[in-house]
Amino acid sequence: MKSISLKLSLTGAALLVGASFLLSGCSDGDAQTLSAPAPVAAAALAPNTTAVLVHGAWAEGSSWNTVIPLLQQAGLNVVAVELPRTSLADDAAAVTRTIDLQTGPVILVGHSYGGSVITQAGNDAKVSALVYVAAFAPDSGQSINDVTAPFPTPAWEKSLVVDEGGYLSVPTATILSVFAPDVPTAQAQLMAATQGPIFNHCLADKVTTAAWHTKPSWWVVSGQDQVIPAALQQATAQQIGATVSISPESSHFVMVSHPNDVAAAIIAAANKTAAAK
Repeated sequence: MKSISLKLSLTGAALLVGASFLLSGCSDGDAQTLSAPAPVAAAALAPNTTAVLVHGAWAEGSSWNTVIPLLQQAGLNVVAVELPRTSLADDAAAVTRTIDLQTGPVILVGHSYGGSVITQAGNDAKVSALVYVAAFAPDSGQSINDVTAPFPTPAWEKSLVVDEGGYLSVPTATILSVFAPDVPTAQAQLMAATQGPIFNHCLADKVTTAAWHTKPSWWVVSGQDQVIPAALQQATAQQIGATVSISPESSHFVMVSHPNDVAAAIIAAANKTAAAK
């Protein structure tokens, strides 16, 4: 399918770690493991801090359902955005509208394609930190396709279905075996049934100004990710100067299968940025 150019491979991602245009020397030793979150007193956070959660390409706001209660118990306000998935600009605009409704600082969280969206929308003055969850973080003038172009096409990409309007969807079997193999089958099937197709060109849309240049960042690496390999995630996290935590057994849908690991990173970002003010 010529219209699809989302290219990743474990081999290519491993090579990326040593590439000169991403910082060399990334290893597990660069990561710090976060413990599972315990309830955090509201006084430890900046007043009215809100975690704005941005889902990935084929997910939806409900993909954060197991993370949201943990954040609320910690004293955070939480909003999960629903993306139109028509263009990067449209998706970033949807996130910006949500940010504008908040009365305090925002911890902006993005999963997978949502990482590109928060990289674009995170320049908003209310955003105090970015949290990337098994995500992409393109640089200014760069798209997801640009990031993945050096690598061979992964086998799972061949299963993607393209409709007449140019929207991509993922077969149930691929979600079960590649995207969410550590998620209970019934739940993964529900995720497949409720997925939102994404317009193909979203993957080619370029970030104008990457927010991670000016905003502190955190990164949750999914250790068994077959969609965005852990080596690529770690290399990108080091490039942007993110504080890294690793969920070693998790698939691409780490927020579903290992919500404590994701919540811990978000809470850490909220507390750290509050303490810095």
